[in-house]
Amino acid sequence: MTSTASSTDTRQGLAPYDQRPSWQQRLRRFGGSAGATSDGSGVIDRLVPPYAQPSPRLWAAFGFPHTLADRFARWSGWGGPLLVTLLAGVLRFWNLGSPKKVIFDETYYAKDAWAIVHRGFEVNWDKNANGLILETGGHVPIPTDASYVVHPPVGKYVIGLGELVFGFNPFGWRFMTALLGTLSVLMLCRIGRRLFRSTFLGCLAGALMAVDGLHFVMSRTALLDGVLMFFVLAAFGCLLVDRDRARARLAAALPADADGRVRPDAHTAETARLGPRPWRWAAGLMLGLAFGTKWNGLYVLAAFCVMSVLWDVGARRVAGARYPYLTVLKRDLGLAFLSTVPVAITVYVASWIGWILSPADGTGGYFRDWAATDGKGGLFAFLPDWLRSLWHYEHEVYKFHVGLSSPHTYQSNPWSWIVDGRPVSYFYESPSPGTDGCPADAADKCAREVLAIGTPMLWWAACAALVYVLWRWFFRRDWRAGAIACAVAAGYLPWFLYQERTIFFFYAIVFLPFLCLAVAMLVGAIVGPPGATDTRRVAGATGAGVLVLLIVWNFIYFWPLYTGTSIPIDSWRSRMWLDTWV
Repeated sequence: MTSTASSTDTRQGLAPYDQRPSWQQRLRRFGGSAGATSDGSGVIDRLVPPYAQPSPRLWAAFGFPHTLADRFARWSGWGGPLLVTLLAGVLRFWNLGSPKKVIFDETYYAKDAWAIVHRGFEVNWDKNANGLILETGGHVPIPTDASYVVHPPVGKYVIGLGELVFGFNPFGWRFMTALLGTLSVLMLCRIGRRLFRSTFLGCLAGALMAVDGLHFVMSRTALLDGVLMFFVLAAFGCLLVDRDRARARLAAALPADADGRVRPDAHTAETARLGPRPWRWAAGLMLGLAFGTKWNGLYVLAAFCVMSVLWDVGARRVAGARYPYLTVLKRDLGLAFLSTVPVAITVYVASWIGWILSPADGTGGYFRDWAATDGKGGLFAFLPDWLRSLWHYEHEVYKFHVGLSSPHTYQSNPWSWIVDGRPVSYFYESPSPGTDGCPADAADKCAREVLAIGTPMLWWAACAALVYVLWRWFFRRDWRAGAIACAVAAGYLPWFLYQERTIFFFYAIVFLPFLCLAVAMLVGAIVGPPGATDTRRVAGATGAGVLVLLIVWNFIYFWPLYTGTSIPIDSWRSRMWLDTWV
C-alpha cells in the first residue's frame, strides 16, 4: 500500500504502480509509501501515525543510480529542510549591512542591546548618537543614565550578542535576527513534516516562509518581533515532539490480544503514566523566552498550555479512556502546569538579572531604587527590594501599554493585517540619477525603500487557507487544523482587544509561520488525496504548482522593496498595488 508525501491525507489503497504510465508514476512518487497498518484496530496508527516514506523513484528519474537514489530518499527528512534553509540563509545574509543606516525602530533596540550587554540595563542616548555610531563604526561611549523602556530584556540580549561578535554596526545588530530568521525556516520545515507526516509539505511550508516579504524584512532588521516569533515557533515544535512521544508511550503500554492485535483498553488508558516529558519543559523554557521578549508572549503561553492539555485528552480517549478529561486532570494536568507556567515565569524573572544586579543607589537600572525610596514600607515590605522594584516597574509598563494611543503614520488596525492592508515603511530615500544605485539615465529621482510587507499572493492565499483550516477543524475534527488555528489565534486575536492602541502590521510576524502551515495544508488538499484518480491528481498538482509559482514570482517582483534597492520612481509606483501601501 502506498501514500503520497504531497497530501495531508494518510489514507492508503492506491493502485499498483505498474498499471500507470511512467509520467504518472513520477507524479505519484513525488512523495513515497507508508507501510500498512500494523494492527487490526488501527489504534497504534491513530496514536502514532506513520510518516509517508519517500520513494527513490524521484531521484532515479533524474538518472541517479538506484543505491544513491535510496540514500537520497532516506536523507530527505533532513536534506530537504536543510536545502530550503540554505536558500533562506543566502537570501537573508546577502548584503545584510545595507542600508547602512539606523532604520525604523533600530534606533531603540540596536542601542538598547549594546547598552544591556555592557551595563545590564538600557540607558539614555544623545539625540545625535545614530550619526556618531555610523561614522565611528560604533566606537562611542555608553551613557550612564538609565532609560525607561517598555519591553523585557531577552530580545535585546539576543540582538546584543550579534553586536558583541560583529561590532556595533548595522551588520552586527542585524546578525542575530537574520540567524534566527534562517533557523526558523529550518524549524518550520521540520515542524510541518511532523505535523503532516510529509517531508514535501513540511519543506513547502518552510519555503513559503523563506519567500515571504515580511519574514524576510524582519529577519534583516534589529526589531524584537522576529525574535519573539522564533521562540513561539520553537515552543510549538517542542510541544509537537512531546505530543508524539507521549502518545508513543501510551501506545506501547496498550495490551495485545491473543491474535497480537493491539486494541483500546480503558484500564491502561486511565492509569498509564507517560513518564518524563523533557520536551514539555523545553517548551516552557521557550515560552518564557518569548514572554521575556515581548509581553504578548503571555497569550501564546496560555493558548499553548490549553492546546497541550487537550492533546493529552485526545490521546487518552483514543487509547480507550472512558473519562479522558478526568483522567488527564488526575494524571497529567499538574505536571503539565509545572513544566510550563512556573518555568516560563522563572525564565522571565531571570532575564532581568542585569537590571537586578545593577546598583540600587540611583546609578543602576530605571526604577531599580524604587523600593528603597518611593516604595518604602507597605504591605509587601518583607519582600526583597529588587522584587518590589521590579513589580513596580512592570506595573508602570502595563499602564504605558494600555494607554498607548499616540498616532503614527504607519499604524494599522488588526482587521487589515491578514490582507496586507497597511505595511510599514522602515526606510525611504529618493536618490538622484547616478547616486546610490539610481541609474544615471533615469528621467527622475529613484525610490529606495525597505517596506515591511508580506508577499501579497501568500497572504491572500492564507485567507483562503484559514477558511479551509477552520472547516477541517470544525467539520472533520482534524487536530492538525486545530493546532494551526490555535497558534494563529494566539498571535492574532489578542490585538483586537487593543484596536485603539498604536499597533503595526509587523506584529503579525508572530503568527506568520502558522499561516504558511495553513497554506501548505491547503496545497495538500488541492493536490488531492492518495486515492484520487490520476486526472484529479494531475489537475490538483497543476493548480497547486501555479499557486506556489505565483507566490515565488510575487516575492521576486517585490524584492527591491524588501532590500532598499534603488528603482525608478515609476517602477516603485507600479508596485504600490493598494493606496494604503503608500
